[in-house]
Amino acid sequence: MPLLFSYGTLRDPATQRRVFGHELRSTPDELVGFARRFIEIGDPVFAAANGAVHVIVQHTGHDDDRTAGLVLEVTEADLALADAYEPSGYTRIEARFSSGRRGWVYAEAEEEC
Repeated sequence: MPLLFSYGTLRDPATQRRVFGHELRSTPDELVGFARRFIEIGDPVFAAANGAVHVIVQHTGHDDDRTAGLVLEVTEADLALADAYEPSGYTRIEARFSSGRRGWVYAEAEEEC
């Protein structure tokens, strides 16, 4: 089963129900080697529903850069829904978590980590 790391809106059960039609199983974890920063969302529909300013992570490669969040258990269909949900500026890439697991995260970088 694919894993998706969320450090933002997809942690919220109400958002999960809206995006996926159900709540997802999740466990707390940390994203390793990524720093957080704020971006302004250009998609007016997304911004109206979720706010215009959001956090995005950028790959740094430094293990001391960590972002807390949840690892969500998703299906391939859920990933397609998440891809459609995320606004421009966010790219789904593979990353590692402090638990040692690997999965997907929406980040600024367009490279695998």
